[in-house]
Parts: sequence; C-alpha cells; structure tokens
Amino acid sequence: MARKIFIAATGQNCGKTTTSLSLLHLARKKYGRVGFMKPLGPKPAMLRGIPMDKDAALMAQVFGLTKDLRWMSPVVVYPDTTRKVIDGEISPIELRERILEANAELEKQCDFIIIEGSGHPGVGSVMKLSNARIARMLDAPVLMVTGGGVGNVVDSVSVDLALFEKEGAQVRAILANKLVAHKRGQILDYLQRAFADEPFPVIGGFDYQPVLANPTLDRVSKLLDLPLHGNRRDMKRIINNVQIGAASTQRVAELLRDSTLLIVTSSRDELLVTLANLYQMPEYRTKIVGLVIPGIIPVSTITQQILERSRIPFLRNYTHTTAELYHIITEDVSKITAEDTEKLALIRNLAETRLDFDRLDALFGP
Repeated sequence: MARKIFIAATGQNCGKTTTSLSLLHLARKKYGRVGFMKPLGPKPAMLRGIPMDKDAALMAQVFGLTKDLRWMSPVVVYPDTTRKVIDGEISPIELRERILEANAELEKQCDFIIIEGSGHPGVGSVMKLSNARIARMLDAPVLMVTGGGVGNVVDSVSVDLALFEKEGAQVRAILANKLVAHKRGQILDYLQRAFADEPFPVIGGFDYQPVLANPTLDRVSKLLDLPLHGNRRDMKRIINNVQIGAASTQRVAELLRDSTLLIVTSSRDELLVTLANLYQMPEYRTKIVGLVIPGIIPVSTITQQILERSRIPFLRNYTHTTAELYHIITEDVSKITAEDTEKLALIRNLAETRLDFDRLDALFGP
C-alpha cells in the first residue's frame, strides 16, 4: 500500500505546489518510486499530447514522471465543465471513477504519492468532488497548507476543518507557510497554542520568499502577449523590481535596483539610449533585466538601432498606458514552470533546510 499525503490549503497562493515540489524532492531520497496526482485540475495544459493540469505537467517534467502522465491528472476542468455537470452532460460518478482508477494505477507502481488539491477545500463541490471528499475517497490523510498569519489562519482552518470532518477526511498536520522570517518563532508559538486542543500538530513551512512569486522576463512576455526582442538568453531571469522611467535619465539610472524591469515610453529617446548602453556594462547587467516600451509614438530610427545593437531585452507595447502595464505586471502572481531553474533550485534548498521530512513521513503513516 502506497503512503499518501493529500496537500490541501486554506486558499489560493498558500504554497500547495511549492509544498508538493518540496515533498516529492525529499521523498525521492527515501522511497524507491514516488508519484504525483492532481485529481481535479482547473488549469488545463497539454504535455506530450495528453490533456492535463499545469501543476501535474510541472511535476512530470521536473521529476521525470512521464510514464505516469495518464494517471497524474484524471479530471481536467475546462471553462464549461461545471455547466455540463449541472446540465447532466457530464456525470459526477464518471469523474469519480476516473480519479479512483488513476489512484489505483499509481498505487500499483508507487511507494509514496503526493496528491495535490485545488484552491480551497470546497473547490470542486459543484461536481460533487470537493478537496475534502476526494481526500476521503482516496483514503489520503491531509496536510493543510496555510498562510503565515495568526487570526486569519485560525479562522480559515476552523471553517475548513468542518468540511473535512463532514466528509470523514483526516487532517494530520497544519503547515504554516510564507512566514515572516523575524516573526517565525512567535507566529508558530501562537498557532500551536491556538490549535492545542486539536489532534494535529502545527509545523513551520517556508519563510516568505518574494523571489518565488516574482515573474521572469519570459512570464511577462507571455502575460502581455508580446514578442521578446534582444538577448533571449535572459528570458529566465527573475524580475525583482519593476520601475517606471518617469524621472530624469540620471535619476532613473541612480534609482536602479537589483534585477529591474523598466517601463519607459517610446518618446524617451535619451533614457532608452542610456539604458541600452548601461546594459552592456557588467556592473549594470545585474540591475537591468529589460525594458517594456509603451506608446503610440514610434521609437526613433537611431534609438531603435542602438537598442537592437545593445541586445538589451525589450517588449514593445502599443495598447496599454504605463500605469496599466505597471499594474498588470506587479499584480500578476507568477506560477512556477519547469523552465524556472533558479526557483526550482531555491525550493530544493529550502526543502532540505526547512522541512523535517522524517517527521512528516511518520505523521502520515498508516
């Protein structure tokens, strides 16, 4: 019988996928055959011609689980799926059987399986397949991932526990994630005392790591649906800061911070030329990731030539204002992809230094 952990969360962006990546990385050091399943996948993707959830595709690529593709994402949810279920065109029983079949196949092959839920525990209820119901259906004990607060975490977990109890799923541990580093000990102490009467422990996850949420240049290119010009070798660079080039040329250069994406309008020839030249200097290369150039006014011919010769990465936009671009880029929550090698390396390192896998493994035993 394979050992299983169902990764649930109090809401989106708590760190379910990061937790799954971490536990799979650690489990592979202890178990011979490790598997992954996203029973209900709301983010459709294609991998090797097989429709599946993006998170399942990520795990398959990162950990070489391509032999399991058929079973890793048994139910992919498309925009019209819920309506078809309510209209009777898709049977919840059929979806349930797909998940059970995938689980049975993975259990034959694996010693350890990570099962990742979707959103908060109630997601999927419209299809009679909430996270809580799936966890019970698969007889998988639950690791609940939360944010790094106190009051909001206690409130959210208390509500979610009612659903798991109703469905008969067992929560074995709470993983408090995205903790503020200098408050880590204090927050964990409060949470442990708040849940002292519960049958599960509260375990510390990762400290908040902005770099994991920050986009790469490639991500911004896809987000804005714009081709990237210039040095494509920088596509995977992580953007730590977004700066609007509204000040004087000298002031913009002085304000540059580490790994900055600059939004500079097409009429700022002097600033564009200066940044293109700075990009070629080693001391500025670490500061400048690239440019987004909005504006209906064409970039002057000579400035365009300087941009192209410098190889500075840039995206040319004609449809959004500077303020709109800044909002779109900074409000985006960047999800990890298989190409994000820097982020994946950081997650592996954090997993080995922050997570006590042996303790978790013991908690989730039969």
